[in-house]
Amino acid sequence: MRESARAGVRGSTAQGHGGVLNAGADSTLAEARRTTQQVARTFSLACRLLPAALRDDVYLLYLVFRTLDDLVDEGRPDADARVAAVEAWARGTAPPSTPEVDILRDLSARHDLPRDEMLEFCAGMRSDLEADVYATEEDVDRYCYRVAGTVGVTMAAVLGTSDRARALPAAGALGMAMQRTNILRDIDEDLARGRVYLAQESVARFGGRAALEPGRRGALMRDQIAQADAHYEQGIPGIALLRNGRRAVAAAAAMYREILRQIEREGHGAVPGRAVVPLRRKLVVGAREAARSRRTALT
Repeated sequence: MRESARAGVRGSTAQGHGGVLNAGADSTLAEARRTTQQVARTFSLACRLLPAALRDDVYLLYLVFRTLDDLVDEGRPDADARVAAVEAWARGTAPPSTPEVDILRDLSARHDLPRDEMLEFCAGMRSDLEADVYATEEDVDRYCYRVAGTVGVTMAAVLGTSDRARALPAAGALGMAMQRTNILRDIDEDLARGRVYLAQESVARFGGRAALEPGRRGALMRDQIAQADAHYEQGIPGIALLRNGRRAVAAAAAMYREILRQIEREGHGAVPGRAVVPLRRKLVVGAREAARSRRTALT
């Protein structure tokens, strides 16, 4: 998973049971803040716009998603058990005490966390554990919903909504848009790890394995960017339905979507490597959308 829930840099957050996540509430919160700032740079910038009363709960929730993802990505031997513990919590059975379960128990005392979404997220983690391949665009959408759409829905539940029936599907679509963005941004890193998150049918339609190579994937990237943009168009209108954090979510969505524009500016994958939006550009884009969201809320 990548920065939308799974942010950019891999690695440093998965602590063993008995480590920093068990040292007490203060150290857990410090770890959550540090994790967001260190490995989710775009998300961290947006979080500064969250209401102070909710910001730490968002950090804690992100830590749950990020830790599980790191455990899975790194192939840690306890990954399966830690995912299973969250599944047990989500089903309302008696889970073992793990750092993630402890955080979820705490958060659920303050927020109506959608447990079905946590089960779906865990299903996405199991898909990664099994190194699934995705035959169709529908398969990719299902995967993106599980690993990132669920994060959007759960975050929306924490922020609150004025129209849950409309807001939560939009939040799911926005998470999916961000995950599809991540897939395109990280295509070379994933290939180096032996993973392809694009639909096999689409890769075949644009020339097969050769269509993944830098300089030869322009048509494929254009097609995939269009699909990601379509999800943004579905998700962004739902931001206005959030009770809290509209500016933060609008900024995050704009900064993430700008990655697609950066890929376009760099020739649709003409050269290998990750497309990186310059910080100044990212801040300008995020601030503009945050201001627009605020004006919309006031009208």
